[in-house]
Amino acid sequence: MKLLHTADWHLNDRLGRIDRTDDLRQSVERIARYCSEHPIDVLIVAGDLFSELARPDALRETIRHWQDVFAEFLAEGGTILTITGNHDNENFCQTLRHAMTLAAPTIGKPGQLVPPGRLYLAAEPSLLRLRDRSGQQEVQFVLMPYPTASRYLHTEARQKYSSPDEKNILLTRAFEQTLRDFLVHPTFNPTLPAALIAHVNCYGSDIGPSLFRMTEQEDVVVHTESYWDQFAYVALGHIHKPQFLGGREHVRYSGSIERMDLGEQHDQKGVVLFDLDHTGKMRDLTTLPLPSTAIYEVVIADPDVDLPRLRAEAESTAGDIVNLHVTYTAGQHNLEAILTELDRLFPRWYARDWHETHQLIPGTLASGEVDRSRSFAELVRDYLGQELIQHSEDDRDHLLQLADELIQELE
Repeated sequence: MKLLHTADWHLNDRLGRIDRTDDLRQSVERIARYCSEHPIDVLIVAGDLFSELARPDALRETIRHWQDVFAEFLAEGGTILTITGNHDNENFCQTLRHAMTLAAPTIGKPGQLVPPGRLYLAAEPSLLRLRDRSGQQEVQFVLMPYPTASRYLHTEARQKYSSPDEKNILLTRAFEQTLRDFLVHPTFNPTLPAALIAHVNCYGSDIGPSLFRMTEQEDVVVHTESYWDQFAYVALGHIHKPQFLGGREHVRYSGSIERMDLGEQHDQKGVVLFDLDHTGKMRDLTTLPLPSTAIYEVVIADPDVDLPRLRAEAESTAGDIVNLHVTYTAGQHNLEAILTELDRLFPRWYARDWHETHQLIPGTLASGEVDRSRSFAELVRDYLGQELIQHSEDDRDHLLQLADELIQELE
């Protein structure tokens, strides 16, 4: 059986003012091409299919895009196995799962053999079996969504906790116990190859600069290493940095399919391709690349020096996603002109800030040598124009008019 492991699609996500939909869809389309080129029996998406920032209409368009992109793959007998992650809206995913089940009833007992050629979304811990396109190779899958109270703490007593730390302890225990229960379930066949699909933070993982829009205190970290050798492959999601754990090549975070924020600017994104033979041995493991959007910071320390350099590089920066930091000198630089120029050079800036420095005009401390090349009115208008850059044009014009009237009275 040939499998492709991906995770953390975060479809319809945003970074600041930038909508990432097109970037992410390009990665999804490349994944679909990989599915056809190799050809894949099972595509794994180990959680966080959607962004929590997505609007209902955007989710609808995303599902339509899926239909277009993966129609051929599913029609030819390929299967998509997905689980929910911490960024997936639980209510939406449950509704989507119920709708899919209503349209194509398959199910529901643990260990059931399900037909290929469909998309399966596990919003609850699940155990199922699948055959490859030829119908010869069979593999069982344990699907473990991100640990939340509604998914894992089913009894009223277990849902009573007095602090976030106590909640995380209960969720950690429940996740590990659920995994143990599947491995001893009467329908789990130890003679069949098995794969674990989980969206969770495992001890020993390298999370990189930070978790994606989540603090370490909020996260649930589990011990699963004692079970890894019972699986032919462990497909993990949640950590965006690609890696394998504990020196075991078959235990992997595939990483996200795009650079999602500044903390991932150096990550090389990809998806993991591998085979499972009838003995459960993993073969021909390789990573297929996913070209990713450049994300970085741009520091303008001296506009007179930095802007000409950036203009020379402009042809290669239009698609980059950047965070702008500007330092300018009052009375020497025009902030509005600088920001307009940067907007042209980096149309996909997602955040920006600026800092004003004051520079004394040379000679102003010497008696009788004040530079009077600019009038008092010009200096005031220039200063107010820069200070009011974030205000509306109408407000700025009105305040400048008031300033002109006051200056005239003084004169």
